[in-house]
Amino acid sequence: MHAPTLYTALRVIREEHHRLSAVIQGMLYFVRTIDKGGQVPDLKVFRAMLLYISDYPEKVHHPKEDHYLFAQLRKRTHEADAVLDELEAQHGKGDALVRALEHALTRYELLGRTAFPEFLALVESYAQFYFAHMRLEEEAIMPAAQRALTPEDWASVDAAFDANRDPLAGGEYKEGLDRLFSLIANITPAPIGLGPENR
Repeated sequence: MHAPTLYTALRVIREEHHRLSAVIQGMLYFVRTIDKGGQVPDLKVFRAMLLYISDYPEKVHHPKEDHYLFAQLRKRTHEADAVLDELEAQHGKGDALVRALEHALTRYELLGRTAFPEFLALVESYAQFYFAHMRLEEEAIMPAAQRALTPEDWASVDAAFDANRDPLAGGEYKEGLDRLFSLIANITPAPIGLGPENR
């Protein structure tokens, strides 16, 4: 039995999901640390994480999914239409949730501890929402695409997901987000990131 082909588009989506998961796990770690009475991390770390989850999905990740993989799958089959409708609606909802997180963080910065419960609840809610979103893509859409798309379809979709020839985001923008991810990894304290451990 032949192993399934690992198409560029699916590899890129999984890699991007891994990065987004790492950032969201970092956010969870910080708010849970604060909730337990631990040292408050530098809020610039939160700001960097919010910038990443705001810009990366909205300007790089979701447009490629919507315009290429999802669109091509709709052309080949209707078996996944309901799931695709839900995922595309979630793409819009995710942006609104990030704006709510940014607002809650600002309130926490200005008002202190009294505003923290709202921020904690929103981070927990966003993490639950986005982990479920990524799981739905990987467990429902990827297998459907592997069943339905032709080699010619994959050639077109894979080209769109090729990081060096990204027609939507542009190489320079992608490089900037890569640098931001590296910054987050380096300023996030251990054990989540590579930065110095909080004492």
